[in-house]
Amino acid sequence: MKTLKSALVVSALVAMPVAHADVLGFGASIGYWDSDLSGKAAKGSDRVNVENDLDLSNNTEANLSAYLEHPIPLLPNVRLSYLHIDQSGSGELGTGFDSIPGGVPVDSSLDWRQTDLTLYYEVLDNWVNLDLGLTARDLDAELEVTDTTGLYPVSRTEVSAVLPMLYAAGRFDLPLTGVSAGITGNIISYDGDSVYDYDIYGQYVFAGVQLRAGYREMAVDYEDGDERLDIDVGGPFASVGFSF
Repeated sequence: MKTLKSALVVSALVAMPVAHADVLGFGASIGYWDSDLSGKAAKGSDRVNVENDLDLSNNTEANLSAYLEHPIPLLPNVRLSYLHIDQSGSGELGTGFDSIPGGVPVDSSLDWRQTDLTLYYEVLDNWVNLDLGLTARDLDAELEVTDTTGLYPVSRTEVSAVLPMLYAAGRFDLPLTGVSAGITGNIISYDGDSVYDYDIYGQYVFAGVQLRAGYREMAVDYEDGDERLDIDVGGPFASVGFSF
């Protein structure tokens, strides 16, 4: 029965009517994200709070995206995006972490890079828009903690993975105004690990120029060997782009 239900779901997805662009379309944008960071990092049984112990400061992160849509039926549209989070801070460890004992002043930095390749279909394409697809996310993050006395080795916590994620994007257009509102999201949860990333925005388009502003939040709870990052990043963003 479970196999039959799965087959019916797959058949329904395959049979789902898919809209496609009448002409070839391309767009690109650059955005700035004023993000706050919270959460924990772990190496084995040692844990550190990135906000309270390391005092990692908020920062303005740049992100890039581009998409290609085409009129060829059954072939998915393509979206690429890139995000770089670079945050640093100075704090004091409340408890020992890795080889650094508690009570030691430390400098820290987080270097987070991710590239998304999304293949998607336009399920609806009128004043209500809906895209559904899959994202492959190449995630590479490193947290470095250095004690300011120089007495202890530098601690590095690294997570690297390529994650398959479900992708959905919905948008409501107010006809004849260029004004719209929407939400975009990626998500995966498997075997104790989970990643989600969403943004809610308002948008204005004129003469092919796209102005967008909203709120974005990303949460990663991922274990790579004995190293783990459980981090939330969130804050307002703004972007400018073009399409033709």
